[in-house]
Amino acid sequence: MITLLVVVIVLAIAFDYINGFHDAANSIATIVSTKVLTPFVAVLWAAFFNFVAYFVFTDHKVANTIAKTVIEEYITLEVIFAGLVAAISWNLFTWYYGIPSSSSHTLIGGFAGSGMAFAVFQGVNPLEAINISATLKIVSFIVLAPLMGMIISIIITLIIINICKNSRPAVAEKWFKFLQLVSSGALSFAHGGNDAQKVMGIIATALIAGNVIGTFEEMPGWVPLACYVAIAAGTMSGGWKIVKTMGTKITKVTPLEGVSAETAGAITLGITEHFGIPVSTTHTITGSIIGVGLVKRVSAVRWGVTISLLWAWILTIPVSALLGGLTLAVIHYIL
Repeated sequence: MITLLVVVIVLAIAFDYINGFHDAANSIATIVSTKVLTPFVAVLWAAFFNFVAYFVFTDHKVANTIAKTVIEEYITLEVIFAGLVAAISWNLFTWYYGIPSSSSHTLIGGFAGSGMAFAVFQGVNPLEAINISATLKIVSFIVLAPLMGMIISIIITLIIINICKNSRPAVAEKWFKFLQLVSSGALSFAHGGNDAQKVMGIIATALIAGNVIGTFEEMPGWVPLACYVAIAAGTMSGGWKIVKTMGTKITKVTPLEGVSAETAGAITLGITEHFGIPVSTTHTITGSIIGVGLVKRVSAVRWGVTISLLWAWILTIPVSALLGGLTLAVIHYIL
């Protein structure tokens, strides 16, 4: 039991690290594509703010929501192990092909799928293993998070354009390049606060399943620290294939638009974190980038690329759930 618990915790930290380099593009894509920072400096900048979030996001509401995705009686260490294997597999697959899918949703999908498979093996309706209200809230924000990001980025872009309409272009661009440092730092800060908590929820659940702690509130202090360190280290490793997709393939981004998109993403993540809703940073910033493209004109957005991304978003939870269920089935029949 102790050995499996250690393996699960190591896998969870590994997933957090992968989440960092998979999602590095979210906060640095525009700042790299506009040449405000070099890729190396950009990932250091993002990683720093990922970790700073550790000192601010102390309520762990998102972690608590993740921990409650599967009903407690259907959670075992084997279920968590299978969910993590599924999540890591899908994350590495999408990273390899440069697809900016959601690390958050692959974790939720893998965990839910393995929990449902466990229920089947117990002769129970698999839907009984899922906390339906928590799951529906998460699933609804597959649509709502990018929509929020898009609307907020359109509003911010229009405000900035009207304020700066009489500014000299060279002076304005210089200012927006500076402001991109601020906006990308804010997005990295929000990303760390939102995404590190998801793994905290999984580790806390594993500690409860392993009878180390009794409730989520008893989560030891090393868990948040380890999660923030892992996601910051992963961010420093970068995710260059996804940077290219996010920074150039959706729409051409200027420093002004980079500021708008990153600020909109940070605001959206801040709002959802306040209400304990685990959303996808990837979905949010993609919606924000689409928003700044729409301000120019509808044709400025490369809709073929965007539709491909939407398919990846739609498939992430069901594919991860299937992988989680299959992994648990292999464990069940082998052990």
